[in-house]
Amino acid sequence: MALPPREHPLARGKLAERANAFLTRAWDNGWLPPPSLDESDLWAQAAKGFGPEAETGGRSSHDVADFHERFAILCRAVREEADLNSLGQAMAWGQLNRAVTNRVRLGQLWEDHPELLHTKLAPPIIVIGHMRSGTTRVHKLLAADPAHSHTRYCDAYHPLPGFAGMSRLKSALELKMLGALNPWMQSIHPMAPGDVEEELAWLSAALHHSIYETQWHIPSFSKWSEARDPAPIYREFDRIWRSDAARRTNADRPRVLKVPAFAEDLDTLLTMYPDARLVVTERKGEAVLRSAVSLCANQMAVQSDTCDLARIEALWRHKLSLRDKRMGKALASWRGPIARLEFDALGQDWEREITRCYEELGLNLTTNAKAAMRDSIRQSANSPHHAHAQQLGTQPE
Repeated sequence: MALPPREHPLARGKLAERANAFLTRAWDNGWLPPPSLDESDLWAQAAKGFGPEAETGGRSSHDVADFHERFAILCRAVREEADLNSLGQAMAWGQLNRAVTNRVRLGQLWEDHPELLHTKLAPPIIVIGHMRSGTTRVHKLLAADPAHSHTRYCDAYHPLPGFAGMSRLKSALELKMLGALNPWMQSIHPMAPGDVEEELAWLSAALHHSIYETQWHIPSFSKWSEARDPAPIYREFDRIWRSDAARRTNADRPRVLKVPAFAEDLDTLLTMYPDARLVVTERKGEAVLRSAVSLCANQMAVQSDTCDLARIEALWRHKLSLRDKRMGKALASWRGPIARLEFDALGQDWEREITRCYEELGLNLTTNAKAAMRDSIRQSANSPHHAHAQQLGTQPE
């Protein structure tokens, strides 16, 4: 199906407009109660049926306290700064509710099955780079190698074990609904239930700011979180990864990990995984900025009527500068395997660049891996992501 024209970065789909208008009328007329974004109300509702000890499974008291502090500050910023419309309030409630629900259910899982937290992991391959700098392309190429493992969308957003196929079904329904509300979503970041996906959802489960600040104007939470020690977030990330690897029986294969926010916390990440191999993607700053602003504007426009492009651009100039500084500092002292891939060079001859990448990482690029990567490239030729590149006049990320 052809995409409707995206005439402006802050354009909104027709269904989102109708849904927002309906919710506003429903709340104004008392047909439905508006969702509460108060942290106490959200916690009480999401954790209903679980005892207070459920959250503590597998977690230290410090990590538990960190989550509660993050949650309170995030909820306050959403209420006081984000200026959400009715649809945005409903979507924020859904995300915050899910964060608490997963929090207590994961704690219960680790209380019942502590052995999951001791799953031995093969050293990971970590793709590092700014959002829109080619990280997705590199991630999918490396993940195509049968010698490696990767995270699927359904496991990223539904990390708890359940009935066979249920996480895929839930993911398919969610993506269908989100795609109806935001018709340009798949062109900006293509997603499918069983496809390779970054682990951003695992970071957001521990309330890392990155996924939330791309949707909502929450400067107080961003500033506070940027200055906060991210170690509790990455300990939760590690617990989820070990549980996922045990459930999918792929812990013995190197996991290809990729989240652009890794650049912001690279020192913490490398302290946790000192045996990692790194692939750093590079792209000229203004091209990255333009694409990042486009993505962020698309996410924010659905949930707020007062988005400001200048404010979004200022946010991303700050984020790119911060991540460059922190990434540079962490890499300066890194002595492990590292390969650097430049965006344009990768687009011109990906096989040459990936071959060099494997050599520099000390990996074996097999015939089967090359064939799988070629299949991935062929499949990506029909990706809706090309529509976003056409809007920006650039190559696909």
